[in-house]
Amino acid sequence: MGTDIGLNRQAAYRRFQQLLLAGDVRPGQNLSQRELMAKLGISLGALRELLARWEAEGLLSVMPQRGIQITAVDLRMIRESYQLRVAFEREATIYALDHISDDALMTQKALHVSVLDRASSGITAQLLEEAQNIDSGFHEFLIAGTGNETLIQAYSINSLRVRMIALDRFRLNPVVLTPALEDHLEIIDGIIARDRDRAVSAMERHIHNARQRAVAF
Repeated sequence: MGTDIGLNRQAAYRRFQQLLLAGDVRPGQNLSQRELMAKLGISLGALRELLARWEAEGLLSVMPQRGIQITAVDLRMIRESYQLRVAFEREATIYALDHISDDALMTQKALHVSVLDRASSGITAQLLEEAQNIDSGFHEFLIAGTGNETLIQAYSINSLRVRMIALDRFRLNPVVLTPALEDHLEIIDGIIARDRDRAVSAMERHIHNARQRAVAF
């Protein structure tokens, strides 16, 4: 019985992430507990336990007598989320220099080159979606490569905040696609060359560029 309850809560946690990423609940939106219970299909007791977790993760606030507010995207959220990105992904890049094989890196490079080659002939909605998956997949590839479960979990939480920012402020689009993936290629080439300064500088520059797009919107 306890296992079933735990699984239901895990499913509700994933469902909440899906609602955020699909835009079914939006940054700054106010909801009642009853509304969120209906969206997640869980009991009030289970919801209250999850609310405490989501509040600790900075995804929402519980306001007595006023319900629930999904965290609004503001300059503080952008600053803090991207500072964490730099810390996490800089460490992952340094680790990759000694631990990720050339073959694995070349596989990532081939995915990027394929999209960029096709983008030169025109960017379709399908290609944009593929590029979005490759973009997020590359960062997850580097983080997973550390094998550090604490880092992976912390990155996952912050990654959701970063994706909320992207949904609210910008998405990978035809203007951003090429420079974003070219940034990735510079990171990959730096790691393949086992050049720490080049790889780390490329990663920091890439995250800085993404942060600037969020702030400038």
